[in-house]
Amino acid sequence: MPIPVMTGYSSLNDLPEEKIGEKITRKILVGEKEMVVFWKMKAGARAAVHQHPHEQIFWMLSGKMEFDLNGEKRTCAAGDLGIIPGNTPHGAYFPVDTEVIDIFAPPREDMFTGGDTYLAR
Repeated sequence: MPIPVMTGYSSLNDLPEEKIGEKITRKILVGEKEMVVFWKMKAGARAAVHQHPHEQIFWMLSGKMEFDLNGEKRTCAAGDLGIIPGNTPHGAYFPVDTEVIDIFAPPREDMFTGGDTYLAR
């Protein structure tokens, strides 16, 4: 399935919500050269260590995330930001309900083709 590039205006409430397993949902806004993903994780959710060629920036909106960036571990909370260079191993555990925004450049094709299976591990 091709990446659904969007233009013009949108509202977070109008974006479709996709359920990823029992504990994770996401809403995606896609431009030509980047994409934004609005995540909601329930307590106990996990993203297994993985890597991808896309640069990633995260912004913690609420909750707590135990993050592993290439072996360097840190607990992140609301207001924290991070930059993950492409092809850098990273993973996360969410001990409490958490909301995070991720920005990817370029857009993550695997999120539209079912290749982002690290969330189900």
